[in-house]
Amino acid sequence: MFLACLGVAGCGVPPAHGQPLVQTGPLTFAPLVRRVVPAVVNIAVRMNVTDAAAAEAMPPELKGTPFEKTFRDKLKARHEQMIGAGSGFVLDPTGIIVTNNHVVGSADKILVSFTDGSELPARIIGTDELTDIAVIKVDPDHALPAVGWGDSRAVQVGDWILAAGNPFGLGGSVTAGIVSARGRDIGAGPFDDFFQLDAPINPGNSGGPSFNMSGEVIALNTAIVSPTGGSVGIGFAIPSEIAQNIVDELLSKGHVDRGWLGVVVDTSGHRHAGAAIAEVNQGGPAARAGLRAGDLVMSINGERVENTRELVRAVSAVNPGTVARLRIRRGKQTVELAVVVGRRPPEQPQVAEPDQ
Repeated sequence: MFLACLGVAGCGVPPAHGQPLVQTGPLTFAPLVRRVVPAVVNIAVRMNVTDAAAAEAMPPELKGTPFEKTFRDKLKARHEQMIGAGSGFVLDPTGIIVTNNHVVGSADKILVSFTDGSELPARIIGTDELTDIAVIKVDPDHALPAVGWGDSRAVQVGDWILAAGNPFGLGGSVTAGIVSARGRDIGAGPFDDFFQLDAPINPGNSGGPSFNMSGEVIALNTAIVSPTGGSVGIGFAIPSEIAQNIVDELLSKGHVDRGWLGVVVDTSGHRHAGAAIAEVNQGGPAARAGLRAGDLVMSINGERVENTRELVRAVSAVNPGTVARLRIRRGKQTVELAVVVGRRPPEQPQVAEPDQ
């Protein structure tokens, strides 16, 4: 006999002969779904078609013929806009909505659909490409259903999660699963620190929330790995401990300021804990403070640095213009340096081996 394990204490342990199986937990997510889904939204984005996009769509046999202009005019009239879809969630009843940057970042128009069938146009409050987080705003005539952040630091591998969103543009839906792993680095950027989820996440789920069993948002669904284009049970979400700080900064300033040392870190790996410096940018904050290529950064502001990614994240969290105290190993010596941290240039690329 097979038993469905879903929130039942002692599931998997057969009852003694002749004794009934006692249900001690819920066998359904329905109460949780009813409570949180009204705050989950569908996001439609529209982008104007460029002449280049129209040219790519033209059959090669028509190019240079009298029919080229006719085809181009018809294409432009028929496809004046390109439409994409994603997901998001209402964080504040006044109309503050969180989603992914890749959902809305290049949109000319944004339309948000709610579970009651209503629709509202939205505007961008702020976006952050490096973490793929965006905040948009609608202007409702009444308070909207909203959800709040949970503590992703309390989430354990194996915990239940409920993912919500707009898969394949079909409309709002939910899936359930567990947190498969923490701290995943998928090469999307220098701040990768994803939850891996096994709840089905598909195209269109981007920007939607993942909830804990208390109905709190503990992650922002962001990416999938799939050879088929659909879910194969491996999805990735930004933990709330990261997303909440980024959203707060976008709400207050419309952008994210990050600290910057002006060094290139060595990502080849070494046997010792710490972050090895490969190059120092001439005239940058680190150079002015006396940091050298070959130095091994052991800590920043008293917090131990185990590897290059920890250094990148720690420096980025320092407010530009403030002093960071570095403890470094230089040969057999330990050196203390005070660095006035600069502002990370906006043109810094989103790569796995960052110039920090």
